Amino acid sequence: MLGVAFSIGVLLALAGSTVAHNCVASHHVVSKMLRHLEDSVKTDEPPNPSVLLAMNLAGATGSITHKQLLQEIEKEAVKRAQKDMTSGEVALYVLALISSCENPRHVQALGKSIDLISILQEKTDEEVASLEVEGIPKTTLYSVSLDTLSLCLTKAGGYQEASVILAKRVLSPDSHLDVDTRAVAAMAMACAYSHTDLHDVRELLWEALSTVTNGFLDEQEKGHGMIGNIYSTGLALQALQATGRFYAPREWDCAQAFSVVYKHDYQLPMAIAQVLPALTGRSYLEAASLDCAAKTTPTIEVHYSIINKLQGKHFSYSTSVWVPGGSTLLKVLQAAKEKKPNIFSFQTEQTSWGPMVVSIHGLAANTNDRTYWQFLSSGKALQEGVGTYKPHNREHIEAIFSTY
Repeated sequence: MLGVAFSIGVLLALAGSTVAHNCVASHHVVSKMLRHLEDSVKTDEPPNPSVLLAMNLAGATGSITHKQLLQEIEKEAVKRAQKDMTSGEVALYVLALISSCENPRHVQALGKSIDLISILQEKTDEEVASLEVEGIPKTTLYSVSLDTLSLCLTKAGGYQEASVILAKRVLSPDSHLDVDTRAVAAMAMACAYSHTDLHDVRELLWEALSTVTNGFLDEQEKGHGMIGNIYSTGLALQALQATGRFYAPREWDCAQAFSVVYKHDYQLPMAIAQVLPALTGRSYLEAASLDCAAKTTPTIEVHYSIINKLQGKHFSYSTSVWVPGGSTLLKVLQAAKEKKPNIFSFQTEQTSWGPMVVSIHGLAANTNDRTYWQFLSSGKALQEGVGTYKPHNREHIEAIFSTY
């Protein structure tokens, strides 16, 4: 289901080589990571807002799994946000919801409605008060960084004071902040920088952002692409994607950094969720600026079968995929291939009439044998090609290896 969920813009960006000039990974790399994320979603386990956030930033929003995860996020927020969640957890839920084009001020589930922003503001105020009185946050500076970013992106109050505290901690020689904290703090401070007119605050944030980002570039050079370790590198890459003006005119060798990521077989959903946005050229800083208009496009379910009772080893496979309404049959084939590449692989050839499917599941049409792949709906042959025919909701499309 994942391939159909990409927006057109993301697909175009990912269609090139392994690392494009604008720092995005190949479609293959991104699709593999998205499959891992989708497989990690379990209905009997607590939902992970970081997974939903990463899927949204990667443009993978059309699957049933995505919809189920969003619903579970809303339920969990209603049940636990006020009493059981830390400020950082609430902040991640806010980021997951705004990136899903949902209003965090009106989260509805289980017959209740909560204002997640007000809850976050209360918890952030407690963090800031603890920092001012005791010199340490109630939880961690990583959480405070997430709080600051979420409040800033939602244009709520309370983030500017927190951003100043973060900047001072970043610049303090006694603060030995880990890579993850510095990365999220950088994104939070970048957001605050863009939303404040106070000259002194902007100067402080600029200095802190320059320090963090140049520090990351230095660490990458020393680590031959690595920043911290393989798991902290993801957030650092997001920060570098989002803060280029603060280390300019210095340039970021994103190809070197991406090459380190490619060598590691990520399995942990949280690690994938943190590195995936950077591989699509995005960061948490963009959680509130995704194209919500695309969400209004309804998705349809299409059933798809491939059948060979003609040559070699016979086979018959079926699947169901979700695609945006108005998608062509070619999009359905691509979605099935993304879902089960070992079964629904296919190849096309370009003709004057558009793309023609010449092979499915490794079985190719042959003019000498007078064989071809015929597409049918409700037993009737389609009169249009895969590049122009648009299936309707719950339609069953069959591809049958046939003779002419």
